[in-house]
Amino acid sequence: MSAQKNFVSLKDETIRMFDNPILDWFSKIHWSAPLIVWVPVFLFCLYSAIRHDLGLMIIPFFFAGLIIWTLSEYVLHRFVFHYHPTSQFGQKIHFVMHGVHHDYPNDSKRLVMPPVLSILISIPFALGFWFGFGQNGASFAAFAGMIFGYLSYDMLHYAVHHAKWTNSYFVKLKKHHMAHHFVHPEEGFGVSSTIWDHIFGTTIKNEK
Repeated sequence: MSAQKNFVSLKDETIRMFDNPILDWFSKIHWSAPLIVWVPVFLFCLYSAIRHDLGLMIIPFFFAGLIIWTLSEYVLHRFVFHYHPTSQFGQKIHFVMHGVHHDYPNDSKRLVMPPVLSILISIPFALGFWFGFGQNGASFAAFAGMIFGYLSYDMLHYAVHHAKWTNSYFVKLKKHHMAHHFVHPEEGFGVSSTIWDHIFGTTIKNEK
């Protein structure tokens, strides 16, 4: 495993990241994997929220979870994925987590989050909702909103690199993300939404 320096491949090219073939195989994720793993969990959470007779209160708790995800997406991208370690070991970890995506942005096998990583990230949020919103339907509704936000992020991230939609919102997101990749890598951290970039002053101006 070695980090690439000052190099960007615009082809749909997948490199070998690990000497161990099994580990390398698990580092390649099909875009549908997050849907296979998380849609059943999403449906279970919605069902559980309905069973607790929340009524229309499902909606505000769902959107609370969605908003929490959009902020989490921004924070993770800005402060974790774009953290610049100085040690050799730290640089290798950074390359595995996010550096490879900037060097090979069109690698279709490494565009969505590996399920193991998304599950690990979800655990503190699930516990936070459970103890913060209460052990009832509110926590399930909020977690469902967060899952919806996460899946929207992963699918949109894949789409901005490989889809050719003409929807104006999608085109705006694509320009924003491409500018992050190729012009301003320390700005434009929102992928599914640019709202937190505007709030925290990291929005990209004059996107091309």
